Amino acid sequence: MSILYKVALPALLVALATPFAIAQQDHRKWTNYGGGPDSSHYVALSQVNKSNVNQLKVAWIYPTGDDNTYLFNPIVVDNVMYVLAKNSSLVALDASTGKEIWIHASLPGLSTRGIAYWESKDRKDRRLIFTINGYLEEIDARTGKSILQFGNSGLVNLREGLGRDPKTMARIQPNTPGRIFEDLIILGSATGEGYLSPPGDIRAFNVITGKMVWIFHTIPHPGEFGYETWPKDAWRYSGGTNNWGEMTLDEPRGIAYIPTGSPTYDYYGADRPGTNLYANCLLALDARTGKRLWHFQMVHHDLWDYDATTAPQLVTVRHDGKLVDAVAQSSKQGFLYVFDRVTGKPLWPIEERPVPKSDMPGEQAWPTQPFPTVPPPFARQKMTADDVNPYILTAEERASWKDRIASLRSEGLFTPPSTVETLSIPGARGGSNWGTAASNPAKGMVYLTTQDWPTIYKLSADDPFAARTRAGRPGVSAGQAAYEQRCQSCHGPNGVGSTVGPPRLAGINTRLDLDSFQGVVRSGKGEMPAFQDVDDAAVQELFTFLSAPGSTSVKNALPAGPVVASGGAPGGLDITVSGPRYSQLGGPAYPDGIDAPTRRYYTDWGLYPNQPYVIGPPWASLVAYDLNSGTIKWKVPLGQDAKAAEEGATNTGVFMAEHHGIITTSTGLLFVATTDGKVRAHDTDTGKVLWTGDLPTGSEGMPAMYEVNGRQFLVVPASSGINSGGGHGGPGIAPPITGQAKAYVAFALPDKASK
Repeated sequence: MSILYKVALPALLVALATPFAIAQQDHRKWTNYGGGPDSSHYVALSQVNKSNVNQLKVAWIYPTGDDNTYLFNPIVVDNVMYVLAKNSSLVALDASTGKEIWIHASLPGLSTRGIAYWESKDRKDRRLIFTINGYLEEIDARTGKSILQFGNSGLVNLREGLGRDPKTMARIQPNTPGRIFEDLIILGSATGEGYLSPPGDIRAFNVITGKMVWIFHTIPHPGEFGYETWPKDAWRYSGGTNNWGEMTLDEPRGIAYIPTGSPTYDYYGADRPGTNLYANCLLALDARTGKRLWHFQMVHHDLWDYDATTAPQLVTVRHDGKLVDAVAQSSKQGFLYVFDRVTGKPLWPIEERPVPKSDMPGEQAWPTQPFPTVPPPFARQKMTADDVNPYILTAEERASWKDRIASLRSEGLFTPPSTVETLSIPGARGGSNWGTAASNPAKGMVYLTTQDWPTIYKLSADDPFAARTRAGRPGVSAGQAAYEQRCQSCHGPNGVGSTVGPPRLAGINTRLDLDSFQGVVRSGKGEMPAFQDVDDAAVQELFTFLSAPGSTSVKNALPAGPVVASGGAPGGLDITVSGPRYSQLGGPAYPDGIDAPTRRYYTDWGLYPNQPYVIGPPWASLVAYDLNSGTIKWKVPLGQDAKAAEEGATNTGVFMAEHHGIITTSTGLLFVATTDGKVRAHDTDTGKVLWTGDLPTGSEGMPAMYEVNGRQFLVVPASSGINSGGGHGGPGIAPPITGQAKAYVAFALPDKASK
């Protein structure tokens, strides 16, 4: 067996024999996350082009009605747009005006990045499908009411069917909505990253009944291919190896392309010697059965959190004088891997090269890693003291960082974490992440956004997230101490927000009651990890601290507007996890009979949010690949940081660019919105900016493009708590374009220009 890729021939022949009668994706519509099953973000609409894009104006604005950051990708069916707003309510809007049609209120815990849409062939049955609080649920797309005939009284418990006790699983649901194929929804999961987290099996459910149709074990069970790449019975205790990001469908062939993340624990793998299939792989599965067709592992025995999260891109390229249907997978480590879509064979050689050894007790880092020879990397993969940022930092900070960078262990892209500080770049949150890829499928062009964010690791036997919340200091409440120890690194001092997380809300109990808040703390939400070791008293103290400023104690208030339902399917809000509580990283004991190390090592995520600009600009870039030649056609900075610009810097790119979806059009335009409060149109031929639109605040997540009533619209979610165009690392201070600071903003040509 090659450790690079392996084809399952019988299943592959089935895929090859599949008739190509299934209609190709309609690129004129945006009816599912990322535009549709091929994840190309490609729009075949001609009204907006290079000659008139500079005439785009705000057509309508829909305020979100709260202070949340929504990474949600709107979808549009006919003339109805579906968005998440108003304290996690699902809202149907008139896509041409932004006027509310209905509101299904109070859906806290709904998957943050989007929902799926399915309709029957006669269109009489139309469903919105989403995950929420560990369940799969559905809503009637026309009425906004829950479909209680689905699953068990409207619920499918995603904690069941994974070979573990469901009551011990704090996190399982994915943040992205999976993919619809025929009458199936194919789902990944977000398992968390601690020791003994749940397995990341890929599953498909029937959209009518909720019954699980197939499951693919990403940590192989006895007798399954790849079992020998793990220790005996690893499937009983190891976790992760999950698709928490995106996936792509080749509908005519019936193939699902699914990138997977790292196994757990991410940074110390003494309990999982081996290459660890199917972690860090691109999987090609038969979408009807879940059978493996082929796979390629991009990182062996991951120790760096190099999850593969970005949607694979399906393109047709001219290669060696022939047209080849290819699939391209970008990565956090800055590589773009390109394969024959059917066979899994790399289009260009991928070499196994020696990498540094680990010096950690019990660790068996894999001696080689795969390096693509073509195309070239799209991100920086090394950093020295000379690369420390010449802007923003004070002279003292700059000198300190130069000394620190020079002292780090840094022996290349795959330097293993150690008990001394080690450097990783592009970093665990660098490179290409979810939402950041697009393509022109017929022309073989792939477009990426990327950011460089150095990560500094240091392993220790002390768990950085161990229970420390009860200890206070004179004049500091236990709640404030808990906030500083658990929340401040992401949400900033005094809750002002940072480049890692949004501001914490003053008066948080105007949004959540204590029970709901406790559920979020214990189970996590979106990018926020679970903290299961925090006891009830500490949760109460933290809630009191966050609620104190301006608290009005409003509980479960319904939003203004046409509310047709509230709360989802009955019983779907119970997210209590039983059993002993343990740290986010600490984990429970290994099952009986497992030969595992007695000592565990830990690290924080090494992101240093209060010093994000350690490396010099550009911090984010937009990259165009021509995969007919395997070359980078152009690369330009993505956005502009205001603080650096004040010091004379140009072409800096924005920081926190890991969540910026792209739209590409048949008329040669690339649209991308960023955290500097701007949305821009770039020329696909050169990368040149052709138009810039103002947003009320920074944007994260993915825009959408569609046409209704003969008019082409671009809608952008603008609700980020970060605005690098308004200042360094803090919440947005740029003036809003309306009185409402956060909104979905739709742009279009003026009526006369769109005729």
